[in-house]
Amino acid sequence: MATNKVDYARKARMHLSKADPVLARIIAEVGPLGIQPRRERFQALARAIIFQQLAGAAANAIYGRFVGLFPDAEFPTPEQVLAKTDAELRAVGLSEKKALYIKDLAAHIRDGKLNFHLFHRMTDEEIIEHLVMVKGIGRWTAEMFLMFNLGRPDVMPADDLGVQNAIRRHYKMRQRPNRKRLLKHAERWRPYRTAAAWYLWRSLDIVLPDGSAKAPTKNLAKRKK
Repeated sequence: MATNKVDYARKARMHLSKADPVLARIIAEVGPLGIQPRRERFQALARAIIFQQLAGAAANAIYGRFVGLFPDAEFPTPEQVLAKTDAELRAVGLSEKKALYIKDLAAHIRDGKLNFHLFHRMTDEEIIEHLVMVKGIGRWTAEMFLMFNLGRPDVMPADDLGVQNAIRRHYKMRQRPNRKRLLKHAERWRPYRTAAAWYLWRSLDIVLPDGSAKAPTKNLAKRKK
């Protein structure tokens, strides 16, 4: 269940509005920062694996059937997942690779190779390095976990197409910025690049990686026509 909004929300709005007039206009139109850190850890990463390369309806159906394999739990533990056979996981619609990835994630947690309790001592990059050791988890998934589950304030998902498209549109670039150019552009937003990315997603009415969506404001909607 979602908790209160991130504690850096007000400072982020003030800093970004002062540092960047383009972002200041977006912030004024979108409104308060709406990131709500989620407590899920194993569940969030398993869900991310299931949703990879799938349309929302299909992914939701498979996710529901996966959770349904464990009727006595709101969500299974790593040990419960590892107790299932590959055939049982495949039967709910998981591909062979995704069944392997979820079991690999569960094994990393069970064996202590991925210890969420240590993350508060680690930098963003150290956490990313740990997460990408799991099969099926890439940098983007790790960044979304930092932003929406750990509440880290200064993550810039520079490979995200939504962020790239928003920057291209609002800053009138001829092409989508590549990773290097985007990171250079985003330096002005430190130490609240997470908030900047959230506002850029909202400015194009993009369904966010945490699954939430919001209709654009009247001003933003008019500009898109």
